[in-house]
Amino acid sequence: MEFKRKFGRRKESKPQKGLFLVILLVIVIFLWFKTDAILDYFF
Repeated sequence: MEFKRKFGRRKESKPQKGLFLVILLVIVIFLWFKTDAILDYFF
């Protein structure tokens, strides 16, 4: 019961910050894999 309550409270804290970090991570990974294509495009 206590664990469930803690988990619920924790989930409520800052969902937008977590979402922002996930999106940022996806962008970084995407850029990491597309670096060669981007460099070829510019140079």
